[in-house]
Amino acid sequence: MTAPVFVVPTDRLAIAAPGALVRLDGTEGRHAVAVKRLEVGEAVTLTDGLGLGGHGTVSAVHGKDALDVALAELRAEPAPAARLVVVQALPKGERGELAVETMTEVGVDVVIPWAASRCITQWKGERGAKALAKWRATAREAGKQARRLRFPEVRDAVTTRQLLPVLAGAAFAGVLHEEGSAALAAAELPPAGDLVLVVGPEGGISPEELAAFAGAGAHPYRLGPSVLRTSTAGVAAGAVLLARTGRWA
Repeated sequence: MTAPVFVVPTDRLAIAAPGALVRLDGTEGRHAVAVKRLEVGEAVTLTDGLGLGGHGTVSAVHGKDALDVALAELRAEPAPAARLVVVQALPKGERGELAVETMTEVGVDVVIPWAASRCITQWKGERGAKALAKWRATAREAGKQARRLRFPEVRDAVTTRQLLPVLAGAAFAGVLHEEGSAALAAAELPPAGDLVLVVGPEGGISPEELAAFAGAGAHPYRLGPSVLRTSTAGVAAGAVLLARTGRWA
């Protein structure tokens, strides 16, 4: 069985070395002891979610909410040269968390929630803050489940106007659209920089939004012969680009 992953503060791993003991406590410690019921000698992976991680075994259990891990290996995972950024239009219901979960599993680096003009769901006030917190918690838990040392960044939600500078500053920017004349699988990709993909809502991207994106350098690409739901298009398109960047080699 693959060792479970737990998150610890960066400073605990940054000063550690093979053979050192690292304390796992707080919410993660309670989960390890009370839910996972880890015992001395069992394998564990620790990470700060920012690229630093360590593998080791449980050396001691303290009560119901803490344990010590004896590190056998410490590893720093560098940031990718080509960073995959998915701009995700706000889906209905729990499909937003589904999109974040699957994109995290496939390897997306940044998720930007987008309030498109045709989105039925709108994030406003306390409701928006709670929804964003759910997306971020989903990315964290999916990152642990996928054994990632570097979790995706879930940014604050943006409007179309706020999104334009992101597209203009990208090394590659594309909009998934069923009427795109170019295939995403054949797009020319740069070796480094942000690769930004825009995923529209179930109601589609408006002509005004498409025009604004084109003005910022983001042109429409088709993903394939079928039309995917907004909650699955990002992961499918992300897989296409990740395979082509060599990160899956």
